[in-house]
Amino acid sequence: MQKKLFLASAIIMASLQTMAQTIAPEYKGTSYGNPISANIFCADPTALEYNGRVYVYGSNDHQQFIANGKKGENSYGDIKSIVVFSTDDMVNWTFHGTIDTKKLCAGWVTSPWYVGYGVSWAPSVTWRTKEDGTEEFFLYFCNSSHGVGVLKANSPIGPWSSPNKKLMINYDTPGANAAGTNANFDPGVVIDENGVGWITFGGLGPSTIMPDAARIVKLKPSMTEVDGSAVKIHAPYHFEANELNVINGKFVYTYCSNWASRNDAEWNAYKQEHGINVSKPGTCTMCYMVSDDPMNPDSWVYKGVYGPHPGMGTNNNHSHLQKFGNDYYYFYHGAPLMEKLRQEGVIDSNCGIFRSICVNKATVNENTQTISPVTPNLNGVTQIKNLNPYELQEAETMASCGGVEYEDYTNIIKNGRISALGNDASRNLQVKMKAGSWTSVRKANFGTGAKSFLLRVKGTGKMEIRIGRRSAATAATVEFSSSTYQDYIVKVDETKFTEVKNLYFVFTESSNDNVQFDAWQFFKDDLSGIDELQAPQSAPVNRGSYDLGGRRLQNTNGAHGVVIENGKKVMR
Repeated sequence: MQKKLFLASAIIMASLQTMAQTIAPEYKGTSYGNPISANIFCADPTALEYNGRVYVYGSNDHQQFIANGKKGENSYGDIKSIVVFSTDDMVNWTFHGTIDTKKLCAGWVTSPWYVGYGVSWAPSVTWRTKEDGTEEFFLYFCNSSHGVGVLKANSPIGPWSSPNKKLMINYDTPGANAAGTNANFDPGVVIDENGVGWITFGGLGPSTIMPDAARIVKLKPSMTEVDGSAVKIHAPYHFEANELNVINGKFVYTYCSNWASRNDAEWNAYKQEHGINVSKPGTCTMCYMVSDDPMNPDSWVYKGVYGPHPGMGTNNNHSHLQKFGNDYYYFYHGAPLMEKLRQEGVIDSNCGIFRSICVNKATVNENTQTISPVTPNLNGVTQIKNLNPYELQEAETMASCGGVEYEDYTNIIKNGRISALGNDASRNLQVKMKAGSWTSVRKANFGTGAKSFLLRVKGTGKMEIRIGRRSAATAATVEFSSSTYQDYIVKVDETKFTEVKNLYFVFTESSNDNVQFDAWQFFKDDLSGIDELQAPQSAPVNRGSYDLGGRRLQNTNGAHGVVIENGKKVMR
């Protein structure tokens, strides 16, 4: 369905009630890569690679932040959804919204009390291609300390469903032995090279060198049930944050260490008993072990620390090791965004700890399953490819932003069973731009030059494109006014939009502070003088609208949530 295009130069603007006096500040930092989101608190990362993108899932700290009225401590009790981001360049991240676990698990049984749903923390994700060519994605999460639940989908962004009517792992699971000794939480899943699924879990054991609270269990072919009894992993100083990888045929188990006192004699005895020569871990560090026989507790070899205490104001640690392309990345959480907001007086000084997901490069020797210690920093990682400005880009794709809000952080529709999209997608992905709000993307490669620009937007206002920094001179302007989403095309100076540039989309005027930013795209041709897009080669072709499950929407008027629009039906 082709939409009528409105020329900005021909628009008669309505009276603008709000004029931008100042541009919103940048709390993430102009050149920093960390955290991956400049406006969403999220934690406990896990990830997968799919179709040239890495998808990152995490605990939705922002849901607790909003429930707290943007103040107070993070009690985690109101975290009932999981955030989803993705990228193909490691710097520009697309926010796909949240998975509403509360809604999806509403049908779980509640007796006994420890098998029902309460919260969703610390997800772990994996996927596989079945023999018939179809793909399945499995997302595991912990329900506080009570156990592990699982969701299932046919794409990395859903729609998700709950295949079970209760927690997959709970106090009754053979070998779990949770009551009194450990918690059945923080799952870490992997599918090995033979197609067999495995999951680790457990934590909060005694504060000693050997809490014996870590567990691993095989999964049935369905990936939604355990197969047999869980066994212990004798992980020294184990506390929580279990994750699992398979590297060159061997299992690599990672976890966060506890706060037990470190005794040299005790550690030397452990080293001698296990024939290793590794320093003892510090508190709250990310440790790893390796095994080629995961169900044999004595096969696991402690290899050392690969991630330090994150600092940045956090009092816990959680990481995931993800291979993307030919490189490994260390995903973890810290609190740099929260600390900056407190320093600037944007939130109460007693607010915390609300965490943010960060990423740094990791060095892994696949032959020896050795992970070199990672040094976390705010710089993050180097962008691995340029962004293509000639493809339709969602407004939710950004390297940083300021003043950006979403329609509904809580992701809960009162008295509602389903969302407006008819699946479990959140409604919070209309990007709301007040006067002075902005988003940015890095390293957009224009080549020899762009001649026109398309803005998809709803509301009345003005958007300026600036190059290099948010306070730079205006390179192009789009004025708009519509009560529904419309496409506006303007001619741009091709001498300004050449080669590789960092872009800022600054909304300098916004009527009633209620402009909704949906998407943008540049073109190599001058399309500003036509009434309707005739699909030249550089224009969007066969543009359709799709929900988070990839299903085509016949009518998007008034739809809430993210709408993925591109000609190739590629999930981003």
